[in-house]
Amino acid sequence: MPKYVDGFVVPVPVKNLDAYRRMSQKAGKIWRDHGALEYRECAGDDLNMKFGVPFPAGIKAKKGETVVFAWIVYKSRAHRDRVNAKVMKDPRMIEDMDMKTMPFDVKRMLYGGFKTIVEA
Repeated sequence: MPKYVDGFVVPVPVKNLDAYRRMSQKAGKIWRDHGALEYRECAGDDLNMKFGVPFPAGIKAKKGETVVFAWIVYKSRAHRDRVNAKVMKDPRMIEDMDMKTMPFDVKRMLYGGFKTIVEA
């Protein structure tokens, strides 16, 4: 059965990357504790592509920012909905949800749920 994926693209100031990584490590543990199959967050490394729209241009990265590409894998969309409902009620998550102290601009985060169409 094809899996379901939540995908994220986040602009993160390079100076905040360590704080973002710490926040993500904690979030990853919470999602996995509630049943997510996989949790990955990847910081931009080779972003100056000569074809297509490079991630920094697509998200309108500002000077001093990098891009984080992330995904969470679930058994299905229904499984994602159950896991996310539990995550949002988890006290460990609630304590980190102050938008004023986030190490990135939440309003510029790209997010969506995706049906898997190829598993190789």
